[in-house]
Amino acid sequence: MKRGRPVKSAIRQNIVEILYYLGEGYGYVIYKIYRTVFPACTQKSIYYHLKKGVMTGEFVEAKREKEKGDFSWGSEVEKVYYKLGPKAQAKGEPRVKEYVSKLKK
Repeated sequence: MKRGRPVKSAIRQNIVEILYYLGEGYGYVIYKIYRTVFPACTQKSIYYHLKKGVMTGEFVEAKREKEKGDFSWGSEVEKVYYKLGPKAQAKGEPRVKEYVSKLKK
């Protein structure tokens, strides 16, 4: 029996489902969709699982963009866009498909 924490995560699998229908997205957009479709989860947890998913091969960083604006923390933000990686296994969650199709209209 393996020791330590299991690699699988329900939150990470739900993010896989979101990115399966979304294509690619950055953390805050994924968080907003997650909060609408699935049970409550913190934004910090979403960002943790995105980074962990990159390490496990479930997600890949698609691109990084810097955006200028008037934010409470400064004048610039860096958005990291994610897409599905080679080890992601989407099951095709119908709730996510329905919500994302509404967003794209």
